[in-house]
Amino acid sequence: MVTPTEVKGPLRFLAIGGGPSPESTEVSLEQDIELVRRALPPPGVVLFAGGTRSESVRELDPGLEGDPVLLALGDLFAPRAGRGSRYRAPRFSAERATLENVEALLSSALAAGDVPLIVHIAAHGDQGPDARSNSVALWGGHSLTVARLAELHERHQRALRLVATSCFSGGFAELVFAHADPNAGPSSVPRCGLFAGTSDRKTSGCDPNPDRRMQDSYSLHFAHALSGLQRDGTALPAGSADYDQDGKIGLLDAHTWARIQAVSFDVPTTTSERWLRSVGTGLAPIDTAFLPEDSAVIEQLGKALALEDEAAVAKRWAELDQRLERLSDKLDEAEQALAERAADQATSVLERWPVLDDPFHPGFALSFQQNRGALSAALTGSTQARARAEAGERVQWLNNEFDRVGLEEARVLRLSRAYETLHRASALMKKGGPQAKYYSSLVACERAVP
Repeated sequence: MVTPTEVKGPLRFLAIGGGPSPESTEVSLEQDIELVRRALPPPGVVLFAGGTRSESVRELDPGLEGDPVLLALGDLFAPRAGRGSRYRAPRFSAERATLENVEALLSSALAAGDVPLIVHIAAHGDQGPDARSNSVALWGGHSLTVARLAELHERHQRALRLVATSCFSGGFAELVFAHADPNAGPSSVPRCGLFAGTSDRKTSGCDPNPDRRMQDSYSLHFAHALSGLQRDGTALPAGSADYDQDGKIGLLDAHTWARIQAVSFDVPTTTSERWLRSVGTGLAPIDTAFLPEDSAVIEQLGKALALEDEAAVAKRWAELDQRLERLSDKLDEAEQALAERAADQATSVLERWPVLDDPFHPGFALSFQQNRGALSAALTGSTQARARAEAGERVQWLNNEFDRVGLEEARVLRLSRAYETLHRASALMKKGGPQAKYYSSLVACERAVP
C-alpha cells in the first residue's frame, strides 16, 4: 500500500475504516478493507483506525486467561466487550483515520483527477436528529457527518462514488441532494453511493471473530464480490453477479449480490433509491427491463425465502414486524429486571467492600487480595448472584430470539423494498422528464466498474 507522499498522480480511491478506539475496531473491518483495497484501482490510500504503528485491531482470543474473580468483578461493575480479546497492528500499511486526516485527504483527492474518486467506508455509524446529521465515527472519537461530506465535495467538481457499510449509513444517500438537503434539489456535483443500511437502521459486520466462516454481513459479501469472490474465497461462478450483463462486476453488481446473499440485519439502499422516494411519482406496474438488479433480488431472494409474490412478502413482513415489536417489549422488561438484579448484587458487594468498584482506588488491591475467597462466593454463589444469573439468561434467550426473527425480517424487507423500487422506477421512467433523467444518471453511476 502507498502512503500519500508516495502517490504519483491523483488518487483513485480512499478506503476508510476502523472504530474510534481499539475496542471498537473489530477484525472484520480490517478484513473488509483488505479485500476492498486490493479490488480498487491504484493509486489509493487507506486510513484505518490508529494507523500502521497502532495495535488497534481487536480479535477474539478464547485462550486468554485471567483471574476469574477479578473478571467477575469487572463484569459486575464495568462490563465491556474487549476483555476476551487481544490487539494487534493492522496487516496493511495505513494512515490514522482521524477526522483531520480524513478531511485533508478527501479535500486533496477531490481537488485533482478526471476519473471519479471512489471512497469506501467500513466503520461504525451514529444516527443524528435527521438523515444529513448521520455520521461515521472516526479514530479518536470525532465524526464525519453526511452534511460535512457534502460540503467538502461541493468545493470541487470531481465525481464521487461512495460506499459505506456503517450503521445508519443510508443517511449518506442524502448526498443525492445539494448540500445533502432534501429541500435544495438535486446535487450540483456528480456523485452517487451504495450503503449497507437505511438511514434509520443498524447494520451487521462488526465482528471480532477472525474466522470469516462465523461472520455474515452486507460488507463481507460486497467486498468479496467486488474482488470476484464468494464468501469462502473461491471464484464467483461466471456471470452470477453480473446483473447488468456487461461482462464485469460493478459497484451495483456487488451491492446486489450482497442484498441477495447476506443472512444479516442489513437492509441496503442507494442514492438512486433515495431519489425515487423523494420525487413522489407514485407507483406503476413493474417493468423489469430497466432494473435487472432489483429483479434479481425479487427472483433469487424470493426463492430463498419461499415468498413467490408481492402479497406474500407484505404478509410475511407484517407478521415478523409484529413479532419483533412483542419481543422488543419483553426484552425491555427483561433488561430492566437484569439491571435491578445487578444493582442488588452490586449493593451487596459494596456494603462489605466499598472500594471494589474502583480498581484505581489505592485500597483496591489490598481489599481484593484479603477478601478474595469471600468475594468469589458473593459474586458467584450468593442469592443475589443467582438472581442476576437467571435474569441474564432470560435476557440472552430473548436477544437470541429477537436476532433470529430480525434476520428474517431484514431479508424480507429487502424484498419488499425491491418491489417498491421497481414500481416507483417504472412510474418515473414512464413519466420521463428531468427527474427521470437524473435518476438514470444515478443508476449509471452506481453501476460503474471500478
